[in-house]
Amino acid sequence: MPKKKPKKGEPEVHKDLRGFDIRINEFGEIISNFEVDKINEFLNENVEDKKLRSQEEEERAARDEEE
Repeated sequence: MPKKKPKKGEPEVHKDLRGFDIRINEFGEIISNFEVDKINEFLNENVEDKKLRSQEEEERAARDEEE
């Protein structure tokens, strides 16, 4: 299987995540230069949770059936 060529240059990132660096060390520990709370806050604001959306739809359907 041929090896992948490394991409050159910096990847495009959201302006709030500029400078974000994450690595996994030799022990399998995740090393990041951002605090976990800051990452979670960004994800909560910018990413829709599919599980929560499906739960809300199920609750609406159950309420509609009751009415």
